[in-house]
Amino acid sequence: MKTSSAKAKGRRLQQWVMEQIADMLNMECGPDKLIASREMGQSGTDVRLIDKALKMFPFSVECKNQEKWSVHKWIEQAKSNQEEGTDWIIFASRNRQKPVIIMDADRFLDLYDYALSLTAEDDLEEGFYF
Repeated sequence: MKTSSAKAKGRRLQQWVMEQIADMLNMECGPDKLIASREMGQSGTDVRLIDKALKMFPFSVECKNQEKWSVHKWIEQAKSNQEEGTDWIIFASRNRQKPVIIMDADRFLDLYDYALSLTAEDDLEEGFYF
């Protein structure tokens, strides 16, 4: 795959992740907005979140759209780009596959436990599904 094609593939996932976060937070995204996709080749997280957006979604976002997965290498990159006060998170995909999320297991369990604590006990008897 040509470098330009690989970068375009990565950019598509970054744009998708940026749009999903913006929709979830009911905010606008794009250049000069609180949520933006970082230009390819720039250092830092792949999706830039600032001010209110970062408070509402406190994650340092990395995106990987590749056929060959190097998960441990990606985790090291995510940790090195992790902003203070955030958790690292990786959105990963490959051709014709839906994206998946990779994050620290202990942190995921903490977040799920917190979500359960906010749910009424009657609702839990019916089954808990976001």
